Amino acid sequence: MRSIIFFIGLWGCLGYSQNKETLYDFTDLPQSLLLNPGADTNFNYHAGVPFLSQFHINAGLRGASIYDVFADDGRDINDKIENTLNTLTSNDYLTLTQQLELINFGWESKKNKNIYFSGGIYQELDVIGYFPKDFAVLAYQGNQDFLNQPFRFSTISGSVELLTTFHFGYTKKVSKKLTFGARAKLYSSMFHIRSAKNKGTFTTVETPEGNNIYQHIISNADVTVRTSGYASLKDEEGKDIVNKLVGRAFLGGNLGLGIDIGFTHKINEQLAITGSANDLGMILYTKDVETYRARGNYVFEGFETPIQFSGQDPQNFLDELEEAVPLDTLSTTYLTMRPVKLNSSVRYSFNRYDDGTCDCYLEGEKPPYLDAIGVQLFTQFRPKRPQYAASLFYYKRFFNFLRTKLTYTIDDYSYYNIGFLTSIHINKINFYISANNLLEYTNLAKARGASVQLGFNVIM
Repeated sequence: MRSIIFFIGLWGCLGYSQNKETLYDFTDLPQSLLLNPGADTNFNYHAGVPFLSQFHINAGLRGASIYDVFADDGRDINDKIENTLNTLTSNDYLTLTQQLELINFGWESKKNKNIYFSGGIYQELDVIGYFPKDFAVLAYQGNQDFLNQPFRFSTISGSVELLTTFHFGYTKKVSKKLTFGARAKLYSSMFHIRSAKNKGTFTTVETPEGNNIYQHIISNADVTVRTSGYASLKDEEGKDIVNKLVGRAFLGGNLGLGIDIGFTHKINEQLAITGSANDLGMILYTKDVETYRARGNYVFEGFETPIQFSGQDPQNFLDELEEAVPLDTLSTTYLTMRPVKLNSSVRYSFNRYDDGTCDCYLEGEKPPYLDAIGVQLFTQFRPKRPQYAASLFYYKRFFNFLRTKLTYTIDDYSYYNIGFLTSIHINKINFYISANNLLEYTNLAKARGASVQLGFNVIM
């Protein structure tokens, strides 16, 4: 039983950010405009294949792997769990991100060829949950060896958001050196749960002069769980749940507004810097809202917690606890900020393609460079602290048929994250596929993470 409890907690430190290092500044694909609306693209028109233009999912495990606990190496599983539990901290976290583009389109302005419009709809699932180190230790090891040590409710923190985003972007080549862009977003949240900034402690202290040896103290507890879209789904099943979520997806949910901004600045023909800020916005939750909040203090005595006593009715303890630390259910509206993401890069391009026979650049457009190298930085703001990543990349274009990008990323989870993107262009049809942490795919049990994205476009 203890192994099961720990295993559930271990999966609570899954870790991966929404970093798309292979796709960022890959301007051969229109999806790069979703990461930087100021990307220096050269499309006349693009249309993603509905529901197939981009599917993206990533997940990972920070600080440990499934192999660390369940490897058939002769060691006792309890020893392996103890070692892993000691390794993990309350700053380890779960993030699971999934995105599905429903529609993606764009076109060059007929009045001004330096302006490009783009828009679409995508669905997103965003999950983050910090590893509750204190209560994982309490659940697995008990409190006997942790007298006078407070177990903090602040280690309980996380959120789940399922939403749809409607977006429209504007990209303009201000000059030969500067491209600027912005993207307006309308969010429709289908489901949201959030618990953060909890307070209070649970402590066991010795009382040799009292009626019992130990006192168990809940002090200044203040734990809040905000939900929206959950209350009406509690008693629903299967198809009814799906129907309600679909209705909320298309502007029937809780609404919010946001904006992306970005730029590309060419220092010269070969050297460029880029930057973007995504999801500068918020969502106001007014529909189907329930907030659960427990506040108060409580002291009980005994060798173990009363709910474990033999010969006593645990319900008496629960009734007393609820009276001392009441659980309030509120229906007040609340506001949350979207998790802001920052990207930047420096790119040096070289090896210009020019075989002396090309007629495709008569309107002043120069042949492309076939190679580029550079560095990218990524930051995402999260409840406890920002997540960071730094990547080195190499871009290679094999004429017009095949374009690739290789990345090496250092982040919170790995120092050897190798990623690769391949984009195939046959006439106007485009297919791309990308994956990260390629070195770990040989043994998924040891893998700390995996990320895959793919899609189909029509590009002119």
